[in-house]
Amino acid sequence: MQEPVQLKMTLPKIPDIELVALEGLERLSKHLGIAEEKIGEARIIVTEAIINAFEHGGDKNPGAQVEFTLTTKEVIIFVRDFGGGFEPSAVATPAIDDKLKGASKRGWGLNLMKSLSDDFRIESDSNGTRITIKKLLA
Repeated sequence: MQEPVQLKMTLPKIPDIELVALEGLERLSKHLGIAEEKIGEARIIVTEAIINAFEHGGDKNPGAQVEFTLTTKEVIIFVRDFGGGFEPSAVATPAIDDKLKGASKRGWGLNLMKSLSDDFRIESDSNGTRITIKKLLA
C-alpha cells in the first residue's frame, strides 16, 4: 500500500480562494491515480467547509486552515476557522419548503457535508470550529 500524501495550507479570506484548495486536492488525487469521478463528492465537501469557515470565522482572524490526507482508499479533510464557535447540536435541519419560499437559500452546508461523508466530526468552542471528514474513495 502506498504511503498517504498530505497537504496543509492556510487560506486568507479572499474571493474564490477555495479553488486553490480544490486544485491541491486534485493534484494529490492524480498523484495517487484516483479517478476524477471518485473525488467529486470530496470537492463539494471541501468547498462547503471552506465557505462555512469564512462565513462564520469572524473578522479577528479570518483565515482558514485546510488539510488533506489521501490514500487510494480514502481522503481525510480537516478545516478549521478561528471564530467564536457555536453549538453544533443546536443547528436545525432546514425545512425544504421554508428554504424554497424564503429569501435565504443558505443553511444547507452542514447537512450536505454530513450526507456526503463516511465520517463527519465537528468540534466548536470559543477558539473556533474544527471539522474532520472522512470520505471513502474505494
